[in-house]
Amino acid sequence: MAARAHRRPDYADLTAEATAVPAGSDGVVLLPYFAGERIPLFDEKARGVILGLTLDHRRGHLYRAVLEATGYAARHHIDTMAELLEPPGRVIAVGGGVRPLWTRIVSDITGHAQHVPRQTIGASYGNAYLAGLAQGLVSRDDDWTTWADRVQPNPASHDTYQRSYAVYRKLYPATRDLVHALT
Repeated sequence: MAARAHRRPDYADLTAEATAVPAGSDGVVLLPYFAGERIPLFDEKARGVILGLTLDHRRGHLYRAVLEATGYAARHHIDTMAELLEPPGRVIAVGGGVRPLWTRIVSDITGHAQHVPRQTIGASYGNAYLAGLAQGLVSRDDDWTTWADRVQPNPASHDTYQRSYAVYRKLYPATRDLVHALT
């Protein structure tokens, strides 16, 4: 029997499938700790966990759950900063996650609008700004950014994500000892 050629899905395929899945991935919640987790858990033994998977779920559910997991992680960071310092004044989307579906999911989960700059190479751009600030070449009031978009959270999706986020926050403590036993 000849082996069937398998084509890896491209980003457009995965995004289309994930877009067709409702907020909350039909009950799939994922911990994205595939290389441990630094802030705010400080646990190098943390690992990824998929909860709620059934035979009815498909690839689009899993991919959306991965995107949602990064949104839950972002919310966990925002919540931790708000507890220790203060809530963010503005959330800016930069880097590889600046994709329409992904920014939509993150805004819906966090409840914060995301400002999307025209230049999304955040780290190096931000480092240049900080270096200019330190050298007195720019002032704190200088704004290097021009905005391409602002993603507002969808209240209906946010309500759905509130329930899934509560599960997400309980999942790590509930599985920590089991995951550590495997590492």
